[in-house]
Amino acid sequence: MLVPARYASLKEVAARAQVSFQTAGKVLNGAPDVRVAPETATRILAAAEELDYQPNALARSLHNRATATIGLMIANITDIALARVAVGIRDEAHLQGYMILLASLPDSDTHGTEVLRMLCERRVDGVIVAPPQLEEDFEFAHLVRSSVPAVVLQHVPGGGVPFVGSDDRQAGRLAVEHLLTQGHRFIGTVTGPYRRWIVRSRLLGYEEALRESGVHMSEDLVAEADWTPEGGARAVRILLERDPRITAVFVHNDEMAIGVLRELRDQGRHVPDDVAVVGCDDLPFSQHLTPSLSSVHVPFEEIGKLAVQVLLRRMTAKPGLSEPSLLPVSLSVRESSAGSPGRSVPTVSL
Repeated sequence: MLVPARYASLKEVAARAQVSFQTAGKVLNGAPDVRVAPETATRILAAAEELDYQPNALARSLHNRATATIGLMIANITDIALARVAVGIRDEAHLQGYMILLASLPDSDTHGTEVLRMLCERRVDGVIVAPPQLEEDFEFAHLVRSSVPAVVLQHVPGGGVPFVGSDDRQAGRLAVEHLLTQGHRFIGTVTGPYRRWIVRSRLLGYEEALRESGVHMSEDLVAEADWTPEGGARAVRILLERDPRITAVFVHNDEMAIGVLRELRDQGRHVPDDVAVVGCDDLPFSQHLTPSLSSVHVPFEEIGKLAVQVLLRRMTAKPGLSEPSLLPVSLSVRESSAGSPGRSVPTVSL
């Protein structure tokens, strides 16, 4: 049978130090207006150390009406990009004196209202919301606007909640502009699911860069996938069947780019000589692929840190940062896009 841990109480510390309960509490809780003789304070602190006194955070939270806890709602906890965001959230929260209460929402579960209510019942001071499946959940959007202070890393219907993320439209532009400077004119793209806001933003940047350069643009150059390597492989196969003139592909995430590289290799197409590839996210493994993968760098940890900063401003009713808060992206150029286009691609009549 497990025996609950025995913690020394504040009253026991006060008795050991021979002071009142109130005086001990003021010293140990660091009350700003505490007026206690130095020798008395020293005696209280010594008694607390002797008894291994641990402050009761729950009792203090009931008194202060705050728990110094931030709720974090995420979906797939194995997602590398999301994990890096979570690291940034954890680090900044710790720096600001807050704990993180993690609530994982299954990918197939669109009922985020239940999870949010559970976090509110645990008296979190605010929430950061990340699950993409909630982008079209109107019930959840209403609740997140009307419950605790919140920040979202995905868009919610109707807005009204601070959004923190990266400039995904610029991500699409950077990738395509780079490929254009390398001489490519038939540039395909492998996207994530079209329903996702991030996909539409990256696709818009792709289209803008092509249109402004007067380069051929067609629906045949766009193929939807599911963020997985297998999906990326299927999508690039479809693209090349539609238009063999393609000499470059912008892939909306690095995991799909793994499948794209594998499929091109299986087809006997060399990267970057036959088909150049640029991914997106710039995950740590990208530079270790063969060939190393060019990728748009997304500052995931910085996004997490900024999300905490914006949330704390909301929680303290201080003037907030501009909404939405989009962090800039950059391009990491590596071997997969550093060659001349189409040196051994089959000749196709225009």
